[in-house]
Amino acid sequence: MNPAISADYREIGRWLRNFAASHVKREDPRLEVEVLADEAREGRSYGLRLVLGTARRPLAGEAPMEFPYPEVTEGRTRFAWCEALARRIRDEGRSLVAVARSGGSRSA
Repeated sequence: MNPAISADYREIGRWLRNFAASHVKREDPRLEVEVLADEAREGRSYGLRLVLGTARRPLAGEAPMEFPYPEVTEGRTRFAWCEALARRIRDEGRSLVAVARSGGSRSA
């Protein structure tokens, strides 16, 4: 990716969703990614949650993982940033799978 090529908010949101899904599904293929990019966030940030059935991580009612738009735009071109993001997402995914396996969705 060439960092000099501009990308709009929706395109970066798609990149974040695809990146997160490709890493979290390595923990469990049933895990899904929910990227929050509503009008209130547009051009400023993204929220991200992992979903497994009725369970969510962060838990429902808690703030989602937050990613500022400028940080994602710049970070997606840097290996170290992407590696740290992948590790964070996979850790959350593993945690969510463990909760689901133990029988407690703890989603509310």
